[in-house]
Amino acid sequence: MSTALIENISGPGAKKYAERRAAKGKPVKLSGPSDDSGGRRPGWVTYGLLSVVVVASIFPLYYAAILGSSTRLEIAQSALPRLVPGPNLLANIGAIISNHQIDFWTSFANSLIVAVLVSAATVFFSTLAGFAFAKLGFRARNALYVFVIATLAIPMQLGTVPMFIMMNEFGWIDSLTALIVPSLVTAFGVFWMTQYLKEALPYELIEAARVDGATVFRTFWSIALPAARPAAATLALFTFVGSWNDFFWPSVVLRSQKTLPLVIPQLSGAFTADHALIMSGVFLIALPLLVAFVFLGRQLVAGVMAGAVKG
Repeated sequence: MSTALIENISGPGAKKYAERRAAKGKPVKLSGPSDDSGGRRPGWVTYGLLSVVVVASIFPLYYAAILGSSTRLEIAQSALPRLVPGPNLLANIGAIISNHQIDFWTSFANSLIVAVLVSAATVFFSTLAGFAFAKLGFRARNALYVFVIATLAIPMQLGTVPMFIMMNEFGWIDSLTALIVPSLVTAFGVFWMTQYLKEALPYELIEAARVDGATVFRTFWSIALPAARPAAATLALFTFVGSWNDFFWPSVVLRSQKTLPLVIPQLSGAFTADHALIMSGVFLIALPLLVAFVFLGRQLVAGVMAGAVKG
């Protein structure tokens, strides 16, 4: 491989490195397109750190399954009653579903309705705002974008009281509307879609649509939205998981109605807590998300990588 070609591909620094190796009589190997690390494989330190992260991520769910498949006596006798989940897990899950006091299916429907509507609205409005910030020219665009990004630094707990007062004024307390409307769009979603559309959507397509007489919304609907599909799918999944697992805000505004995270505290008795039943409920709530990750994990990773590269 000539040094001129190396300079053309990798720059003058790589050319000097190749010349020094050639002076020592050592050949320069060309790395393939799938070998971005230059032929080097991750060492044991990398594998060790990744193993620690994987174990730390999986252990809470594994521990919930272990306790959920044990009896109250086994949990009292040992912090880790068994190593493999047993059949008692299914019996506890069946007891939760058939429990008339918690109304599991109504809570499941409430969680599903809120998560689906919030995910769809967040994707639509975030993509719409991202398209405007990324490709449209208007006055104070950069200032507005910085203002939106700055709201990411404000903790949600800081706005809880004003938001509760607003929900009370609207008459939305103990209503699913109080969970859906405040989450229709997020600053993170706007930032995510703006960064993606800046690189993924060329101006030539927008100009071509304008020449054909398309309106701004028609351009967004027919060109920007399909181009943002990978990042939109990732944002939808992140939003769905966040809404499904949300406990804080539903516990503030809901009274008689419940979502699945609010069902877990009701599994505790008045004087004692059945930890096996509670952990079975935790595992049951996480089960739909596990199924979704099994079927959509590849698309999620592809979307995250695409968003990282475009951003």
